[in-house]
Amino acid sequence: MAKIVEYRDVPLDDLTIGKAQARTSPSMADVDELASSIEKLGLLQPIVVCESVEAGRWEILTGQRRFLAHKRLGRESIPAALLDERVPEAQAKAISITENLIRRNLSGKELVDGVTHLYNHYGSQKAVVEATGLPAGDVRSYVKYPRLKPELKELVDDGAVDVKVALKAQDTSVGPDGQPIVADAVKLARAMGDMSGVQQKKLTKVREQVPEGSVDELIERAKSADKVTQINATVTMDVHAALRRVAVDEGMNQDETAAMLIEEALMERGVLGS
Repeated sequence: MAKIVEYRDVPLDDLTIGKAQARTSPSMADVDELASSIEKLGLLQPIVVCESVEAGRWEILTGQRRFLAHKRLGRESIPAALLDERVPEAQAKAISITENLIRRNLSGKELVDGVTHLYNHYGSQKAVVEATGLPAGDVRSYVKYPRLKPELKELVDDGAVDVKVALKAQDTSVGPDGQPIVADAVKLARAMGDMSGVQQKKLTKVREQVPEGSVDELIERAKSADKVTQINATVTMDVHAALRRVAVDEGMNQDETAAMLIEEALMERGVLGS
């Protein structure tokens, strides 16, 4: 693991922006704002660099905007933390993502792109969690798209279905060999795109109960809605916040999520049949 061995001012002409930077396209407005702040307050946090493949040069691992702001100000050098060895691209990406997370200024798209890059490199969610320190649940949500089969990616790219729906369809269509049956997954994804969140949840439950059932039967059973009635419930702020988190994770609205959780709780108590 690379370690910081020295802090010193590095000439801007000796620096190059690393390909693994989490920020792939920093806004010039952001750079101007940061330059104004640096001019008034100075640089509050040095950039992090390692040796470049070019002799005598340094590669920026974290601090692309700080570097550009110093150039905008006409500075000749910038305070930098020097690592003791060259860092592979995947590790550099992890360093950049983690540093930006700590600073709380990495956009959602940049974070998703960065985590996807790491997932494609390491090949597992666990490795990404270990490399970045991100919560496992966050990593799972960021790497939904790269897990999809090409046919399902095409549906997502065309706007036919949401990535969460596509992933649910793929996971629901897994065959005896543990691999998704692509034709079934595509049919399920198209059907689930028109279903409510509760119906989607019902579909996955029916598949668990009747794994050998046909896709058409599965879809029909999920769409056969039971008679419903509306109830009002008063909950604490904490419960409401938790409900919203589950709703986002499940891709449902809050009413559907509350209905699903009530149904699951009643089934666990044995007072409602499956």
